[in-house]
Amino acid sequence: MAEPSQRMKAMRERRRAKGLREVRLVVPAARDPAVCARVAEEVRNLNPQHEAEAMRWIEAVSIFDETR
Repeated sequence: MAEPSQRMKAMRERRRAKGLREVRLVVPAARDPAVCARVAEEVRNLNPQHEAEAMRWIEAVSIFDETR
């Protein structure tokens, strides 16, 4: 069997041949208490009127509801 690095390289080549590319995301650690506190603070600071306006806009432009 091929080495893991060779298998990964072959997999990337197969994906590229299909027109795909790998994208890596680095996101905050949701289990980190400091991150949780920061998110909670951001949520507390949200303006409900602005959020309602944003949701109305999202619903107005959403194509997903049209397929039901």
